[in-house]
Amino acid sequence: MVATVAQKSTSPRPGYGQLLRTPRAWTFLLPGFAARQPFGMLTLSIVLLVQHTTGSYGAAGAIAATTGVSMAVSAPLAGRLTDRHGQRAVLVPVTLLHTLSSLTLTALALAHAPLWTLFAVAVPTGATVPQIGPMVRARWSTTLGKSPLTSTAAAFESVTDEFTFVVGPLLATALCTTVTPAAGLVAEAALTLAGGLLFAAQRRSQPPVVRTERTRARRESAIRVPGVQVLIVAFFGIGTVFGGMQVSLAAFTESIGRPGLNGVLYGVFAGGNMLSGIVCGAIAWQGAPHRRLLGGYTALALAASLLWTSDSVLVLAGLGLLVGVCIAPALITGYTLVGDMVAGGARTEAFTWLTGAVALGQATAITAAGQLEDHFWAGAGFLVPMTGTLLAVLTLAALRSRLTVRR
Repeated sequence: MVATVAQKSTSPRPGYGQLLRTPRAWTFLLPGFAARQPFGMLTLSIVLLVQHTTGSYGAAGAIAATTGVSMAVSAPLAGRLTDRHGQRAVLVPVTLLHTLSSLTLTALALAHAPLWTLFAVAVPTGATVPQIGPMVRARWSTTLGKSPLTSTAAAFESVTDEFTFVVGPLLATALCTTVTPAAGLVAEAALTLAGGLLFAAQRRSQPPVVRTERTRARRESAIRVPGVQVLIVAFFGIGTVFGGMQVSLAAFTESIGRPGLNGVLYGVFAGGNMLSGIVCGAIAWQGAPHRRLLGGYTALALAASLLWTSDSVLVLAGLGLLVGVCIAPALITGYTLVGDMVAGGARTEAFTWLTGAVALGQATAITAAGQLEDHFWAGAGFLVPMTGTLLAVLTLAALRSRLTVRR
């Protein structure tokens, strides 16, 4: 099957149309799209609910950050278990546990339970977030093999992720501000349950489980690949942008008396990322991927360094759009690189390391930005994305030789 797809996908300029004509692609694309939508709602729904019940962005950010840290720690383990036992065997129990944990967190927040109980439940809520994105990427890798469409698939998945971050925050904000502060988290739990089980039901396209000594050795080596370690730092920096934007935009719009604009501004930011991803996937890149990553990441760090200077909605929308445009090239190139660096038997684990790095960066940024917003001016949290991306780009520049793919 892999060889067949590779032979059919050898045009010098592969595009989205050719990618979407891949046999059986739609059987996992549509369920995967539905199953990942709640991911864009989770942390923002927690922030809005807990801030409403406690009155503190610091407390709300810390609880949301606990969820993110828990997800970052557990994601690679989930990836390894998935490579070892198959996607369905891991996804079904994880989906059920996440739904239960998310609803429990909602009930405790509404009951004004002690903060320590919210922190306690935030741990399993994050640890059981279904890793749909890495699973979809692993299915693409299995289906396409060494086809030149793999880069196009990475771009397509980045666009899909960013569409999630357009729809998710808008939906969470709309539900929390117009229905009830708990509506966002309840909807997240319901969508996770329905989407996760639907995706798990698609058995034919999931990567096969191969149990050999050689495969076990490869599975153990994902984090030991030097390039993966460098990419983890880069993706951590990208996570600080997502987390810093969520908290800081919410605080900024509330400070000007227009909290409903929070989802709109975050949607503009994510929309820039999505549009940039579409363009990146349509271009036949010729340069070395590690050079593209360094160049794109430098642009991201410079753009993120301007966010804290915003003094109006229009300026913030423009800078948010610019930052979003700069994120997609870094994400796409990073996922393409890790797909080339890591053997197939450990690929889901490798993807979850990057997803976990984003979640950890997001959690760190939510905590730091929440504290800055509580103690300084509205918008002080934008200093966090600036710091995170600058540190990451310095790391990329110093260790760029580790990103060279040796075939």
